[in-house]
Amino acid sequence: MRKISSTVVATGFVLSGLATSAWSDEPMFSSSSRWMTGDWGGLRTELLDKGYDFQFSYQSESAANLRGGYDHDHTARYTDQFNLGGAIDLEKVLGWNDANLQLLITERSGRDITNDRLTDPRTGTIGSSVQENYGRGQTWRITTFAYQQKYFDNVLDIKVGRLPIGSDFDSTGCVFQNNSMCGGLVGHASTVWYNSPVGQWGGRIKVNFTPQIYGQVGAYEYNPTLLDSNNGFKLNTSGREGTTYVAEVGWTPSLGAAGMAGKYMVGGYWNNATANDVLKDGNGNFKQVSGQSADQLDGRYGMYAYARQQITTVNGDAKRGLSLFAHYSQYDKRSSTLDWQAQVGAIYAGPFDARPQDSLAIGFSALHVNPALSRNQSLHNSVNALDNYSDPAFQPVQHAEYAAEIHYDFKLTPWLMVRPNIQYLGSPGGVYEVDDAIVVGLTVNTVF
Repeated sequence: MRKISSTVVATGFVLSGLATSAWSDEPMFSSSSRWMTGDWGGLRTELLDKGYDFQFSYQSESAANLRGGYDHDHTARYTDQFNLGGAIDLEKVLGWNDANLQLLITERSGRDITNDRLTDPRTGTIGSSVQENYGRGQTWRITTFAYQQKYFDNVLDIKVGRLPIGSDFDSTGCVFQNNSMCGGLVGHASTVWYNSPVGQWGGRIKVNFTPQIYGQVGAYEYNPTLLDSNNGFKLNTSGREGTTYVAEVGWTPSLGAAGMAGKYMVGGYWNNATANDVLKDGNGNFKQVSGQSADQLDGRYGMYAYARQQITTVNGDAKRGLSLFAHYSQYDKRSSTLDWQAQVGAIYAGPFDARPQDSLAIGFSALHVNPALSRNQSLHNSVNALDNYSDPAFQPVQHAEYAAEIHYDFKLTPWLMVRPNIQYLGSPGGVYEVDDAIVVGLTVNTVF
């Protein structure tokens, strides 16, 4: 598997719908098949009909620095993620109404140019890696192993097992290579919220009040040892420090005669584990001045809000047209690296009649460093009489970072997507002394 994951790419499995006879006898590399390896002589369709959906996919992300950054030496880096898993429809297999079992195993490898070239190594990144599938340990992991049960015609929806919090809460998908515009924002700066590929024991209860309005609550194990590279298949709870509780309400309208899709949600979380204050000691003084240990905080909290709405169609086709989005997350100012992050952007699906499956997107994000952290860094330099940025002992003071990305998705076949992109980072790592950077990237998604 390591050899495969270092040469090709795959994005993660997506649950398939019911197969039709049109897919039943597709050969390998067919431009009309949903899978690169075809229908296996009709076996895949047969398995789907019986309730077994197996998916294998690969995603690669390449990036090269054209100019700027902390290290101006030009180079390129390559990261990838190999995913395998699927879902079992337990109603078809065992006769359990509205129940399914989900499994996703992921493997990441490669190196990230953000750490290698763009940011000051004394501070590192603050959430805007230009290769979003890097991080959380370049290793194999159980990302999802969950049982889902629905009741009362989908009014009540329960899911329990090994899960990333971002698979159900602040769940926005990922259509950008820059991490600051990809997936749930909360997981970018909150140390208690783990997005994919890290799963933790937990569950959520969702109530669909109407087909368009829902509310949900969840509770998840908080266990920092799950981030260790050698704990990707750890199933026990040793190292657990607390629990993260999450709540969210949302609205998913379909507007106009064409049914233009929208998604709106707001949520918040609270974690009951102790945390270090980034600025003060236990007596309320600046810890850099007193030399005392950080104040121990009783829990951490935060909130998020998201809105995405399609506003145009192409000749009444709701699968094509312009959608706008905005995303905001606020973090606990006492303990977090960032105090807030925001993003806005636009996605145009099917921009050309000749290529209705392609899409064009642009996004912008701002990552604002917690002023308490900036003050702590300044105090470190002051107390130690450090005023030269080039001094290895100097602590760079972080303020804010700005990122932008524009890309075009070429949907070459149902199983192959290629996404060239250009990214801009203003003050990488939030350090104003670091030159703004321009990066070119390429994402490739393949479903085997």
